[in-house]
Amino acid sequence: MIDLHSHLLPGLDDGARDVEEALLIARSMSEDGVRIVAATPHVRDDYPTSPDQMEAALTQLRAAIEEEGIALDVRGGGEIAIDRLDSLDSEARARFGLGGNPRLLLLEFPYYGWPLGLARECEGLRIEGVVPVIAHPERSVEVQERPDQIETLVRAGAVIQLTAASVDGRLGRAPAACARRLLELELAHLISSDAHAPGVREAGLSAAAAGVGGELGDWLTRLVPAALLAGDDLPPRPPLRRRRGLRGWFGG
Repeated sequence: MIDLHSHLLPGLDDGARDVEEALLIARSMSEDGVRIVAATPHVRDDYPTSPDQMEAALTQLRAAIEEEGIALDVRGGGEIAIDRLDSLDSEARARFGLGGNPRLLLLEFPYYGWPLGLARECEGLRIEGVVPVIAHPERSVEVQERPDQIETLVRAGAVIQLTAASVDGRLGRAPAACARRLLELELAHLISSDAHAPGVREAGLSAAAAGVGGELGDWLTRLVPAALLAGDDLPPRPPLRRRRGLRGWFGG
């Protein structure tokens, strides 16, 4: 599997506090079946991570992972707050390219409020040849109330990422129901961990993929992220497996 959203880099944001904690998360991911992970520290007012800081932490962590013999390919990136996007020049955006792809950018959807102008920003990025990946909209109250609003972003060229802990129910019923609805509407394209710490929103991709169902789970956790990293068109989407209601989907 491929995980395109994590807070694995040590000491940069509210994710891994140090290398030791980052290694615990990395080992958990590897044991869960993740082979490639994008380390995407926050880039926002409270965590104004620079490309230099991200790249230095990435080099440090890669060396530690190699020394520990953990089978995990860690790549760079950044989770860019929408209101910080205009302050980044083209070079900085490229260096924060998701998974090391300068034509791929992870944008953080806010937990409250609908970001005005986001569809226009997505359209502008696509004109520049950059694919915007929108992180965890299912955790927004506004999106939970009206999941169909996300269609405006998809029409503008955005790719939608769900958090694994939303999909498998660990973050509660509202994000789970919204994630399910976005999948039903074919408005979600990949699942990532958004891992911050060991035991808290850790790897968990395999459980989320299994909960969605075979072919679609594979599409969300392997085929789509692989296509994005390669700069290819998204592969055809398999159907969502039908279950009897939310409790049946998550088995509880």
